[in-house]
Amino acid sequence: MEMKKSFLAVRGVVRAFTPKMETVWAEPFDGEPAVFCPNHAGALGPIDMMAHFELCDTCRPWFNAGIADRKTVPAYVRQDFWWEPGCKLEPLYNATLPYLAAAVLPPILNTVPGVRVYHDMQVIKTFRQSISILKDGEHLIIFAQQPSGYKSHHMQLNKGFLQIAPMAWRTLGLKLKFYPVHIDHKNHKITVSKPVQYDPEIPLPQQEQEILDTISQAM
Repeated sequence: MEMKKSFLAVRGVVRAFTPKMETVWAEPFDGEPAVFCPNHAGALGPIDMMAHFELCDTCRPWFNAGIADRKTVPAYVRQDFWWEPGCKLEPLYNATLPYLAAAVLPPILNTVPGVRVYHDMQVIKTFRQSISILKDGEHLIIFAQQPSGYKSHHMQLNKGFLQIAPMAWRTLGLKLKFYPVHIDHKNHKITVSKPVQYDPEIPLPQQEQEILDTISQAM
């Protein structure tokens, strides 16, 4: 998937105004198409992974389809803990931030060479595009944590993204690896732990918890 010039321009600006991040590997990367699963680190995690991760040129992130559509952004912002509930300025934030985000975010996100994540019948588009990316030899970045409150995320991960593993095996013959990633913005490091690999000989429900636990603990 070729990166748009507009995205490269935005990334260049981000790199110019944010600290460089060192990528540290627990073991040498084998180059096979893979899924990288970072901690969210607030809004900085996705920015760091797409601007500073060592493999960012060949990585395609999953992102919520609702945040890339002007019509749906306000509702997404209000449910995504962008401000502390009950704070004194909450009425002002509620009346302004969702609409500012709707004006700013979609034009930026629509330049990102990523995968829109749908939460309805269109989810098949998410998986089809993901398989296409893996087929092209590129990688996926999936933030599996869910917001749990203001500036915080659940450590228990969503498991729906794991469905990509049996699909990759059936269509590509690929035993997909999931790499836990810890983003330490304060110390400017992106640490990639040893991967956990899908085993096509074992039904996914019997191994999904082990995969999730390995990712969560190393994240």
